[in-house]
Amino acid sequence: MRGMSRTSIAELEERLEPLVGDPRAATTLGNELFAAAGVLASQPALRRALGDPSRSAQARAELAQAVFRGKVSDAASGLIAAVAAARWSAPGDLTDAIEQLAVQAIVAAAEHEGRLDDLEDELFRFGRVVVSEPDLRIALTNPFLPGDAKRDLLDDLLAAKVTPEALRLITAAAVNPLGRSLDVSLEEYARLAARRRERLVAEVHVAVPLTDRQRSRLAAALGTAYGHQVHLNVVLDPKVAGGMTVRVGDDLIDGSVATRLAEAGRRLVAR
Repeated sequence: MRGMSRTSIAELEERLEPLVGDPRAATTLGNELFAAAGVLASQPALRRALGDPSRSAQARAELAQAVFRGKVSDAASGLIAAVAAARWSAPGDLTDAIEQLAVQAIVAAAEHEGRLDDLEDELFRFGRVVVSEPDLRIALTNPFLPGDAKRDLLDDLLAAKVTPEALRLITAAAVNPLGRSLDVSLEEYARLAARRRERLVAEVHVAVPLTDRQRSRLAAALGTAYGHQVHLNVVLDPKVAGGMTVRVGDDLIDGSVATRLAEAGRRLVAR
């Protein structure tokens, strides 16, 4: 994704994080988002309507809510509506964004279960298998082979050999390729798993809650500073008394009013 789309997906990733706080919720959300991406991939008219820049963001969000409400959870429909309301550099980026969020939800489930390293390795290794086994690649990429048949094939091959998250992502890549080759999809999914494993976590103490825009801007600034995606754990802390403190690993960035007042007091005493 480029430019505008990168900004939009970064903001949506921040919205995703509170929704994947446990493996069951993350898995359910990932499955629902994959299903939504499949619907958009199969319905060009709906995809165009949701990505139509001549419609207002609110109108696009309301259309998404109308289409998916009752078919998926409130968390999923709200996130899909946010995707529809966002701005994208290219029409296809909207569907790709929903798929990417689905992958990240499944990856989050693997992280909660302590299987993230295994997931990344399994996606990489199966991608190599697909490249080296022409008959398997043909079967999994055959557009005339029903999705259920592909699922059964992958269950027989992998169910007892890989993590549930790897099986889910491999199945999604085979059943709903979204215009990509299977090996390219697996490489992208593995990249997202690796990015989550390598991300940094920032603990942010604030006196009042941050707005979504403030969270996005802070995460982007920290990501630029550290060269990694940074996830924010925001803590409401009355001792901060304005401003914020940010801890990333051993680094402490302290911009709180309380600290500045304490420092000013120490200077007065020193005089």
